[in-house]
Amino acid sequence: MNPSPEHALQSIADPLPGIGFETQVAEVGEQLGRSLTRVVELVPTRRRGPIALAASLGVDKVLASRLLKALRQREPIAIAHQVPGPEPLRRLLRSATAAGVATGVVEEAGEAVDAFERLIRETVGDRSSLDALISGWLPEARSEFELRRKQAAFKAMSELKGVACDTNYACSILAPGTQARRLDLVWVFGSIGLRRLRPSVPVKFTSRRIAAADPPRHPSSIGGEPVDVHEGIAGLRLDDYCSTPPPVVRAQRMGEVVHYMLADHGFGPRSGVDLVFAEVNRDEIDRYRVHADRRTYVFAEVSIPARTLVFDILVHEDVFPGSAPDLTIYDTVLEGVASVNDRSRDADRLDMLERIEPLGRGAARFRCTEVPRSPDLIEEVFRRLDWDGDRFAGWRCRIDYPVYGSQVVASFEPPMAP
Repeated sequence: MNPSPEHALQSIADPLPGIGFETQVAEVGEQLGRSLTRVVELVPTRRRGPIALAASLGVDKVLASRLLKALRQREPIAIAHQVPGPEPLRRLLRSATAAGVATGVVEEAGEAVDAFERLIRETVGDRSSLDALISGWLPEARSEFELRRKQAAFKAMSELKGVACDTNYACSILAPGTQARRLDLVWVFGSIGLRRLRPSVPVKFTSRRIAAADPPRHPSSIGGEPVDVHEGIAGLRLDDYCSTPPPVVRAQRMGEVVHYMLADHGFGPRSGVDLVFAEVNRDEIDRYRVHADRRTYVFAEVSIPARTLVFDILVHEDVFPGSAPDLTIYDTVLEGVASVNDRSRDADRLDMLERIEPLGRGAARFRCTEVPRSPDLIEEVFRRLDWDGDRFAGWRCRIDYPVYGSQVVASFEPPMAP
């Protein structure tokens, strides 16, 4: 005896042993796609499309548009991801009955909707959890899922922290150092549209070297003035690229770490400032491979909620010949900032879709549309350091709504010592 359609749909939604959850989702998606397509085909209307469907059924155009978008998918799992929720679908089916669609066709679609609801409620708990699971199977679903959750996290964290910025710009420049076995590291930091959302909220930036090394760290301005002799960072700040008047920032040295703290500039939308400054670290990093599996790396910390992170890595042609950077993103909540060479921190890696893109060679290729006058900025840094920008290649990691508390790392395989 063949099982009834209702029994078959019930079994699809039950988490039976031996049946993978992905299979269950695909089967429910297939049932939804087939039955709802039949309903839409029988709606009495001369035209096709979301506006005509919404008008014929007396439902919201957004609901009609989302349904039709889901039914255009060829992959059943994609249908389950795109289709409206059970209650909106039931409203649409009631309207289809009122519009004259055959009762049997509507009932079959209703059974598929019931199975969809059971799949959500009894197996994963809610629709958001289902979308999270599906995002692991469909790259396009994952991209949309990550962006929406990151956007929500940005809104929540900016309100909780009381601070936000439009663009967090971190540009690292690596060049041969004054010592043959060391590299110079220059940072250009930019916070564009930086603003307090509440009064007197502390706003802090940080530059650091994770592991203590010999020689000790001596950060300075482009002109060579040590950071620790500044009451503020007037010597580091690049005023031509800051808002007017330039923001006041205090610097504090704590071992291998330098904290930069924004002075009080008010709060609210009109308090936004643009802050750009450069920090030079001579002979900061080992140039050559110390151990066989050891990588050289730089990183950007997401310590202020931002709409966009732009992380640029500019490398002199003599530094890492033939090597392109790998991207790793860490969760720093429990253990703090991570070394890419510390295997114990692999468990803190965030599996996300972000990537590094090559920019090409030459200062003219390092334009960043989120930073005002960025070509002039980078060219000025090269000029003041007396470096030839055309001998540098660049890579960029651009992240929309970077996760607060994450660490974005670019690592290279260094060459063996000559």
